[in-house]
Amino acid sequence: MLTFLKKIFTWWNRDTFGTRIKTILFGKLIGSDENGNKYYESKKGKRWVIYANEIDASKIPVEWYSWIHFMPNKIENIHELEKHHWQKPHQPNLTGTASAYYPNKNNKDANKKKYKSWK
Repeated sequence: MLTFLKKIFTWWNRDTFGTRIKTILFGKLIGSDENGNKYYESKKGKRWVIYANEIDASKIPVEWYSWIHFMPNKIENIHELEKHHWQKPHQPNLTGTASAYYPNKNNKDANKKKYKSWK
């Protein structure tokens, strides 16, 4: 019952009840990415994404980001996209997590205080 109420009233738990109905009635599944996000398009051209887990826009890979924002892309068919061996896998924004980038990873305390207080 609680899961059903979350589905109706909260937008941060994947998709709401209204979004699910709109997707069923008007959405055409275009594809999904390696994270499990599903991409839809309506007959009028509106595009949206239903996230697999936590809603975070930085979890959209580059090829789908360009599609959802109507940016022209040289890739004609994104379903057959080949990744080169030198390309790194897509990562979401890691700011605020333990995996965040620090300029000096060996000494994280050096980044905290870069000045001396005036007395």
